[in-house]
Amino acid sequence: MNVKEFSKLTGLSAHTLRYYEKIGLLKNINRNQSGHRVYSPKDTDWINFVIRLKDTGMPLQEILSYASMRSNGSETLVCRQQLLENHRLNLKSHIQKQQEHLEALEHKIQLYKSGKVS
Repeated sequence: MNVKEFSKLTGLSAHTLRYYEKIGLLKNINRNQSGHRVYSPKDTDWINFVIRLKDTGMPLQEILSYASMRSNGSETLVCRQQLLENHRLNLKSHIQKQQEHLEALEHKIQLYKSGKVS
């Protein structure tokens, strides 16, 4: 698929996709005879994983580190797993904090509803 279709599918702008390619996050993007980028289902799977990592708060530098390890092959499996496990711990901690914030808001809302807040 072309960059316009890929952009629509992923929700990322063409500018962002070109940037990701420039910094090495998207590698080996095929090109057609005219030199235009042609994205594959494999590219879609990868960028969806990148988006998930970003959406869960992983910094771009860590995503780049993961991508670099990924391109080095199976000898980096343990390091990639460790990076993801560390991110999981950070994400769980963040979720716990957000849950605490939600509970505090719920409590405050209940005070308003009960008329016990001035």
